[in-house]
Order: sequence, then structure tokens, then C-alpha cells
Amino acid sequence: MAQPEPLTRLIEQLQRLPGIGRKSAQRLAFHVMKAPREDAERLAEALRDVKDKVNYCSTCNNVTDADPCPICTDESRDGRVVCVVEEPTNVLAIERSRDFNGRYHVLMGALSPLQGIGPDDLRIKGLLARVDAGGIEEIILATNPNVEGEATAIYLARLLKPLGVRVTRIAMGLPVGSDLEYADDITMHKAIEGRREV
Repeated sequence: MAQPEPLTRLIEQLQRLPGIGRKSAQRLAFHVMKAPREDAERLAEALRDVKDKVNYCSTCNNVTDADPCPICTDESRDGRVVCVVEEPTNVLAIERSRDFNGRYHVLMGALSPLQGIGPDDLRIKGLLARVDAGGIEEIILATNPNVEGEATAIYLARLLKPLGVRVTRIAMGLPVGSDLEYADDITMHKAIEGRREV
């Protein structure tokens, strides 16, 4: 039995979202179909609002509905320290910790030659311009602990160190609450390498 064309279209569109396979897309589509019309209209309105009202900050590239974003304009934050991350979702993760009170710079990706992503595809020029403008004393490289993130961090460190700023890398290693026996070789290496005095 063939599905109605609008339902098929919805499933196809949902399937295009990251992490959503065919079965998940079908579940979501049938949920939307069964939900009250008001719920579906609120979902459609939220999707439209995101496309119409949310952009990227012209200073740090974080998602925002005001330009510059609230983090860049917050005078209580330390503008001398900039944390460099790959994606806007990384800003949310760091902000949840409530341990960082500086500003951010979002690269919008990481170096990945296999995927054709080079330095010109990232927002590196904006970071260098911010450092050249003065006032920044430390750059914290908080790229992901994978091959692409490590390559990006090394590349950025080579560009930034000659500019006279302190360049640091976030610590990596074992997550709290885990067992050593389950750690892979690279994680264990990073944990030993990043040890500190107690």
C-alpha cells in the first residue's frame, strides 16, 4: 500500500536531518500526523523562525538573534581570553559548565583534507583579525579530540604563536566516573600526558 504523497515527502525531509534514519523519520512523521494541528503549526513556525531570525554573530560566528551576540557584548566577560571551538553546539557545552567567562570564536568546522575542508573553508581569518586588533592575551583551543580537531589545533597554534598571544589547549583524557580498563590507547596517552600535580 502506497503512502500519501505529503507523508512520504515529510519522511524524506526528516530523513535528511543528521542522526535520523528511515525508521526514526517514519516515527516522527506519524507522530506529527497524530498530534493536534496546533502542535504541527508551532513546529512549522519554530522552523520558519530559526531560518528567518537566527544568524551568525559577525564577531565570533556563534548563533544569535542579535548582532553582535550577547556573549560578545557582555562587559562582565573577560575579552582577553578567547576559546576557539569548531561548532556553535560546542559553545553551549562549555557554557553549561559555568567555568569559562571569556569570549568565543567558532570556526564552523575543522580541517579535514579527506572531506575537502581546508583553512580557507573555516573562519580563521576573523580570529586572526581579532588577535591583530589587540586586547586578546590567551587563545584556548577547544577543538574536538579527534584527528581533525587535533590537526586544526596544531595548525592554529602555528598561526597564533608568532602573534604574541598565549596559546593553550583544553585538557583531554579520562572522563569522570569511568574505569581505566575501558580507556582506549589514545585517551590513556592523553590522560598521562596531561597529568598535573596534586
